[in-house]
Amino acid sequence: MIEIKNIDKPDERRDFPRGHLDVLGLSGLSFGVITLEPGWKWSESVGPIAGTELCEVHHNGFVVQGRIHLRMRDGTESEVGPGDVFVCPPGHDAWVVGDEQAVAYDFAGGADEYAKAPSG
Repeated sequence: MIEIKNIDKPDERRDFPRGHLDVLGLSGLSFGVITLEPGWKWSESVGPIAGTELCEVHHNGFVVQGRIHLRMRDGTESEVGPGDVFVCPPGHDAWVVGDEQAVAYDFAGGADEYAKAPSG
């Protein structure tokens, strides 16, 4: 079976301070389009929703626009920008660099849990 969805018609939108995540669910794939405004920082915008100090979601991503700085639990840091494909394991903080909106696609399936309050 072939499935096709368009990012302009997501199944779900999750809003959080200075950004939002559009989620498209397909068989075997939860695809996310994250849009982040200048000044967005995971630990300030999404951390309170997730209830964790760091992002505990695995990301396989592709940056379409803007720049995002990543800092791992162990202090390792990297920055990704337009055209970069990246893998970022759980246990990180992230923030937008500069004055340009950041947009990235996430293919890891982490969109299922991202920016959702813990159940229970």
